[in-house]
Amino acid sequence: MPTLPRRAEPIAFATAALIIAGTAVAGHLLNRAGVPLHADGAPLFGFWHPHVGPGTPLAIGLAIAVVAWGPPLAARLPWRGLLAAGYAAALGWTVSLALVDGWRAGITERLTDWTEYLHDVPRVHDIPMMLGEFTHHVLAGQPGSWTVHVSGHPPGALLVYTWLDRLGLGGGTWASVVTLLVASTTAVAIPVTVRALRDERAARAVVPFVALFPGAVWMGVSADGLFAGVTTAGIALLALRRAVPALLGGLLLGFALFLSYGLALVAVPALAVVLARRSWKTVLIAALGALIVVGAFAAAGFWWVDGYHLVVQRYHQGAFAQRPYTYWVLGNIGAFLLSAGPLAAIALTAAISPRATASDRSSAAVAGVDALRMLVIAAAVAVLAADLSGLSKAEVERIWLPFGVWFAVGGALLPAGSRRWWLGAQAVTALAVNHAMATSW
Repeated sequence: MPTLPRRAEPIAFATAALIIAGTAVAGHLLNRAGVPLHADGAPLFGFWHPHVGPGTPLAIGLAIAVVAWGPPLAARLPWRGLLAAGYAAALGWTVSLALVDGWRAGITERLTDWTEYLHDVPRVHDIPMMLGEFTHHVLAGQPGSWTVHVSGHPPGALLVYTWLDRLGLGGGTWASVVTLLVASTTAVAIPVTVRALRDERAARAVVPFVALFPGAVWMGVSADGLFAGVTTAGIALLALRRAVPALLGGLLLGFALFLSYGLALVAVPALAVVLARRSWKTVLIAALGALIVVGAFAAAGFWWVDGYHLVVQRYHQGAFAQRPYTYWVLGNIGAFLLSAGPLAAIALTAAISPRATASDRSSAAVAGVDALRMLVIAAAVAVLAADLSGLSKAEVERIWLPFGVWFAVGGALLPAGSRRWWLGAQAVTALAVNHAMATSW
């Protein structure tokens, strides 16, 4: 397994802490001065609200259990049993964090706000017609404009919740339950990807970190959690380097393009996985799958590029444009570090450190470690591109969940002796944020 310079971990942690503290202090001062950050708890979107709830003992108990027994269990459970346990732990962690706000406020009513997708589901009487006329209602200030989240995204997410409604699973409770179930699949997809790129031992090391992902604070019943589940599953299928999984992976990643425009950047970690596996056949098959989805939406009357240009115009119509880029270009990083946890800084340090080399000097082992490094760096590149674009100002703690979950791969790049400490730091980060703030999206 790889090693890090002795001081690299505390230096990376201190740097992350300084960024978070600096952006929090700056956000507080700017808010007091009346600067339109439109985020009372900057760099996070929400406001200060110290509280506890029914999920508090559940979340604390689960965190202690995973930190104490997660790593040894991950090392010895049968592989399929480990994936099932990891999924159950991730789902339990996400649900318990949501329940800190109570069943209604934390789960059943999260997706029923007027800004959310469910608000516009009753408007969809004819799905083909909705897709064909979707771009007519993107811009604000005109009759029939879509609500905030619907107008800011392609029609895929609205389509998902409309399908649920057609299946008799309408309303906030079912929407939240399905979102939670799909979001938690990241705890399966990421270890499967690591196993394909490196080996089973590395994948086992990653499972507890995915299970206690701090972004579960926002992944719980946020549509972005569903997006993370879809995209990680798509990338995991590409990593298997077989024809049918590659086609399914391409279909999922193609559909992800129609869940959020920003998910086009998922192509960066997806490409990193394919390059690491050295399979151009996988690229071609996955591209075919993605093109099938793009063609289906185009045939229904929705062209992705047209929607994107309209969303850029919509972005500059409201509060988003008022948020100062000069603050948010760094404030976004502060928010992201709270969502991905301190492991993000440690993982990136391990990925770029020249001393993070495999103890097994075989070419296969070194290639496996390099593949994991490449995946972490690719996730960081996607985050940096989104940040510099100027189209992500605030709320990235949820928007960047599909990128943030990949930093859990860093668990396999850390020395075995320090993993439990950083796993605990991940859990403490989530618990502190969830109990100190009322998060919004």
